[in-house]
Amino acid sequence: MGIMLILILVCFLCGNTYIFIRALQTISAAPMAIKISFGIIFWLLALQLFIVMALRHSNLPEFLPKIMFSIGTLWMVFVLYMTLALLAIDAVRLLINIPHSFLWALGITAAILTGGYINNLHPRVETIELKLDKKLEHPMTIVAVSDLHLGYGTGKAKLKKFVQMINAQNPDLIIIGGDLIDNSLIPLYNERMHEELCQLKAPMGIYMAPGNHEYISNIDESRRFLELTPIKMLADTVVTFPNGFQLILRDDRYAGRRFIQLKELLEKTDRERPIMVVKHQPRSLKGMDAQKADIVFCGHTHHGQIWPGNIATDIIFEQSHGYRKWSHSHIFVSSGLSLWGPPIRIGTKGDMAVFKISGQQNDGE
Repeated sequence: MGIMLILILVCFLCGNTYIFIRALQTISAAPMAIKISFGIIFWLLALQLFIVMALRHSNLPEFLPKIMFSIGTLWMVFVLYMTLALLAIDAVRLLINIPHSFLWALGITAAILTGGYINNLHPRVETIELKLDKKLEHPMTIVAVSDLHLGYGTGKAKLKKFVQMINAQNPDLIIIGGDLIDNSLIPLYNERMHEELCQLKAPMGIYMAPGNHEYISNIDESRRFLELTPIKMLADTVVTFPNGFQLILRDDRYAGRRFIQLKELLEKTDRERPIMVVKHQPRSLKGMDAQKADIVFCGHTHHGQIWPGNIATDIIFEQSHGYRKWSHSHIFVSSGLSLWGPPIRIGTKGDMAVFKISGQQNDGE
């Protein structure tokens, strides 16, 4: 992970430098004062995300870190696609002359980012109907979401829409697969986001497994915030419901070494009744299938969020997004109801899973 982060930072620096040099070539005839001013503004934009991350626990005026975070994360996507556009145009310029090539690249990048913004506004609802060969007293509907990343990127207004979207499914049970919180609790308290979370409705309850961002935000502070809501965040715990449905909520690997293995948790369950495992990161899926977990729900990947990130997640994870029936387990890996950083999805879609579950007794057996 450390090597990957260094590689990303090096690519980000190289992309910024390349764009900066090409921009200076475009304004080469401008007075020196304009060039210097442009340079200062450019590199301030390039460093916005690093500045706001360093100050994420500081009690700054509410609007300031939100603006800085939006600019900084949007700039990362801009650098990616502007670099690719410039490289493509510069390659074509080896064969034919293209006047105003920098402006052409800027226009192409703006169009891509606009399309990505529109795409992000419409997460899809994935309905999975499961008839399990297990005892279940009555059918149930589970809404499972992940990666809302509440904070400077996903605020109270957007959260309200997500709550309405979830409640519209009339769930019996709501599951959150981690990363409900982004990088800091400060914006959640400032916007009183717990008020919206309290509007979630599910008669069987709302349960959450911690994600890596709950740890980044401080896991103890995350728990204290969630005490203001009906959400129960549990780690390496088995919950058994009156209808016989069983839920295993796993801790995130960000917590460090686990002392409770899935095998030990499964020993506490009734294998004749449905078992659903919820964990943030979709790792060891083959092992969970081998241990015959009936349903598995994960998040974390965002399916890369921004192309070509989806190609990378497809390589890294056994299953990087969506629904798949393994030899035994029904596994769904969410691309995230929201996302980290800029409100842009390119080559991916946000999603919410709706499980319609029935068992033997519901089939008259």
